[in-house]
Amino acid sequence: MRLAARLGRVLPAIGLAVALAAGAVTASAAPAQLPTLPGDDPVFGLANGCFSLRSETADAFVRVTPDGPRADARTPDEAEAFRLHAAQLGRFMLYGRGGDMLAHDDGNAVVTTRDATPATDWTLTNTDGVYSLTATSNGTQLTTHDGRLWSTEPGVDPNGGRFTLTRAEGCADFPDSEVGATGTPLSGTGPNGEVRGFIDTHVHMNANLFIGGDVHCGTPYDPQGITVALRDCEDHGSDGLPALLEDVISHGSPFTGHDTTGWPTFADWPSHDSLTHEQTYYKWVERAWRGGLRIFTNLLVNNHVLCEVYPLKSRSCNDMDTVREQAAQAHAIQDYVDAQYGGPGRGWFRIVSSPEEVRRVAAEGKLAVTLGIEVSEPFGCGIQDGVAQCTEADVDRGLDEVYAMGVRQMIVTHKFDNAFGGVRFDPGVQGVAVNAGNFLGTGRFWEAEPCTTAEHDNPLLSMGDGPAQALAALPPGVTTPVYPEGPLCNVRGLTPLGEHMIRGMMDRGMIVDIDHMSVKTADATLDILEDAGYSGVVSSHSWSDPKFYGRIYALGGFVALYAGQLDAQEREPGQDPKADRAPGFVTSWREARAQRSDDYYFGFGYGADTNGFGPQAAPRKDAAEHPLVYPYTTFDGGTVMDRQRTGERVFDVNTDGVAQYGLIPDWIADMRNAAGADGDQIIDDMSRGAEAYLQMWERVAK
Repeated sequence: MRLAARLGRVLPAIGLAVALAAGAVTASAAPAQLPTLPGDDPVFGLANGCFSLRSETADAFVRVTPDGPRADARTPDEAEAFRLHAAQLGRFMLYGRGGDMLAHDDGNAVVTTRDATPATDWTLTNTDGVYSLTATSNGTQLTTHDGRLWSTEPGVDPNGGRFTLTRAEGCADFPDSEVGATGTPLSGTGPNGEVRGFIDTHVHMNANLFIGGDVHCGTPYDPQGITVALRDCEDHGSDGLPALLEDVISHGSPFTGHDTTGWPTFADWPSHDSLTHEQTYYKWVERAWRGGLRIFTNLLVNNHVLCEVYPLKSRSCNDMDTVREQAAQAHAIQDYVDAQYGGPGRGWFRIVSSPEEVRRVAAEGKLAVTLGIEVSEPFGCGIQDGVAQCTEADVDRGLDEVYAMGVRQMIVTHKFDNAFGGVRFDPGVQGVAVNAGNFLGTGRFWEAEPCTTAEHDNPLLSMGDGPAQALAALPPGVTTPVYPEGPLCNVRGLTPLGEHMIRGMMDRGMIVDIDHMSVKTADATLDILEDAGYSGVVSSHSWSDPKFYGRIYALGGFVALYAGQLDAQEREPGQDPKADRAPGFVTSWREARAQRSDDYYFGFGYGADTNGFGPQAAPRKDAAEHPLVYPYTTFDGGTVMDRQRTGERVFDVNTDGVAQYGLIPDWIADMRNAAGADGDQIIDDMSRGAEAYLQMWERVAK
């Protein structure tokens, strides 16, 4: 009865949510081979090392007993050997041989626990070789008295808080995902400064914070490690049946359910078609980097209308509030990766804001992470009953803010019409739900007319042909539109405020992403760019009419396709908008390549849209007969990639598809099989993608 009541209350919002959005340690894993070793900093250099802890006051080492931790071991052999997991720069978890961690109990006692919590997080400082350990969560200090460990207020017992660390052996490995890559990542540049490697122009690593913060399950990292980062949402229950959004958008039924266990079994998730679970855990992104990824365009994303209608939320629904939070988290991830490698700047995850920085990062053999934005109302620029909700001054202030934040690529219209212009329709039943959201956000349904050009927006269903749940989200008595048959175009094009936005991006050397623009909006935008000879334009993930690719290439712009199935898609019409437009990545690459310009360096990219409510690539239909053979060697010959293991689960692209981001290199390597005689060419084009994007960016960067 409780489930039935909840379905009755929540399904109208869930029906709308189907399409509004875009696009206890029981096992441990050996740490992957690190391309660089931690530095010699007395604090940062402790990262993931094995140490025993000695109290100067007690003149004894810390050991773990059934009654708790004590400082009474007289020799290193009697001491506990702690793995110092870097929880963040300068912060550590002391992980014992049996998986016990030192923790405070929010009082004065120090205990051991197998559950990674904020209470197991300690900040270390060093003075002349002596360490102080402060509980990160409450500021109390680790001290010793009468052979026991205590958590005391700072300054109460300064002598009792003096510790030294001694190298030890026999430490347990702190649990984490394996990488499945052996060798040194590609570093340096070609003879002409060329950067070789792959580019993802559209991914959402910080989507755990979007739509109110309670839609997405799991996080890309957590200071307390994988057991916390990759756990299912609490509202999914034990069988997954309460997870209505997951069941409806991923499986088409509110009664499907799923095994909610994350670490260490991952029985049902991550999966290529599970759309609310984390797929960009930092170790999986590391595997993609080790497999050839060189530029990672991380789009900060939100949809405030979906946030408002979704019943669970713990964060602001405001698009720009979410952008700020996600940008801060991206920098926290950079710091966390730095912490694993021994200090600031030492990690492989480098946020950049200029082509020069990308070339420097590539030369160091690291991953260049660029920031972009994909929200429906940038800078609050929605529209209500045809009236813009912002001014040119708002746009100027907004562009200045996000540019200072490091954002260099922006989608201007997304899902709903806004003050800048009309949006490209979502097709099928998903389009009905998004059209309902357009009404809730703007006060009007999409207005469509027969197209007068070869380009057209996606096919559009009349509202009466869509799911009842989407209509139930509308106010009573609303008259819904009926659309004619045939190719349709949004009547809304680029507005004067939209032109101001485009010119403001150009003035700042930013990259205009025309995906999600209506045909009229995209056409007018390209006119402006062509008049100025401005190369900074991309189609980042197959959300524009392919007939525009020729104009993009003629400008010196860049095209990346949605990272879907390599072969022909087999999805129900309307279920996945990307599947309706392309017969597979390889065929779409051939069609796009035919439109390239000989005036510019050519390379190709992909937009994974990972974590963006877009299904990832399924296995090839003939993978059983012609599989990607593991292990394989990366395109540059420098790294050997084997099947990736996380906890007890081993991922294989032949059976799992791109279940999580670490399988992207496998998906690219599998292009050689899918493309047949063109296999070498597609791999070469993909490996030239980073350089092609860079040259485009260099032509416009300020």
